[in-house]
Amino acid sequence: MAKIHEVARAAGVSISTVSYALSGKRPIAPETRRRIEEAARELDYQPNAGARMLAGRRTQIFALTEPFRADTHAPAHMAFVLATSIAARKYEYDILLLTEEEASAGMRRVASSGLADGVLVLDVAPDDERVALARRIALPCVFIGVPDDHEGLVCVDLDFEAAAALAVDRLADLGHRSIGLIGHPPASYVRSNFPPRVRRGLEGRAAELGVDCAVVLPEADGPRRTPVRAAVRELVEGGATALVLHCDDTSHAVALDELAALGRRVPDDVSVVSVGATFDTSAFHPPIDSVPLVPSASCELAVELAMRMVDGGDVPAAVHLIAPEYRAHGSTAPPPSASA
Repeated sequence: MAKIHEVARAAGVSISTVSYALSGKRPIAPETRRRIEEAARELDYQPNAGARMLAGRRTQIFALTEPFRADTHAPAHMAFVLATSIAARKYEYDILLLTEEEASAGMRRVASSGLADGVLVLDVAPDDERVALARRIALPCVFIGVPDDHEGLVCVDLDFEAAAALAVDRLADLGHRSIGLIGHPPASYVRSNFPPRVRRGLEGRAAELGVDCAVVLPEADGPRRTPVRAAVRELVEGGATALVLHCDDTSHAVALDELAALGRRVPDDVSVVSVGATFDTSAFHPPIDSVPLVPSASCELAVELAMRMVDGGDVPAAVHLIAPEYRAHGSTAPPPSASA
């Protein structure tokens, strides 16, 4: 990487003049500035981040706090990391990924060192330790997720309650009066903010419509997913004519496999809808209707709000919910009794 003295030599000026021209600290003659900028481009010179901070300039970096744990489902989490990185690059920003399991540690370090212009918060827990810290630090913070205590925060997320309700509406309109939810393992309902919201949305709309709703939260047990198979049997043998899946991709595949093993066809015997999936449910056999969680939608809005805050714009504390969208792939139909 080129050094500042190489830019100075190529432009025929002093090092201090290069510094002043690129930092904007002092007025420089237009022709001199043009030569300096041209030399910097040709040499691919990038000012040192530390020097930019000392000069009071932006770092062009957002910190992304995303604690990695032993049970982290990497594909879903990395989908959000990638989407955030792509959104940030549209503003010529890079991402500094903070992965400490003690989620507030990296966030505190960034805030005290000036390494970033703002913080984006992922994998938000209902009772998230980063909430109190976000209220104390001077850096702009945007949560991609909604903690229970979100007063004074800027949050962005899919409207999970509405997404679950949309799935119930679809099934109820087809005539289903008994549905079952296969959710994430129980620990997820303490650790993450969105599983409880899906459950509340589903149970609430089912109650409004007079639809029976049973919920099973299978424990995680490795690749065989025996608890998922047991959940499918329990719900179907208990009379559910439709299943709502809010779980990872492997559990989706296992649920479909178990339905086939029971001799239940989708959608002729049992309808299936996926809620909150970050993966392509049309790739399953058979394809599954979905109310998806689209990482790019949440991350683009979060980065846009963070940029407005960095620019000094007025961004009131609020929860920004993204409206859900139903994507039909042929996995729902009237229940057998209604079509007979």
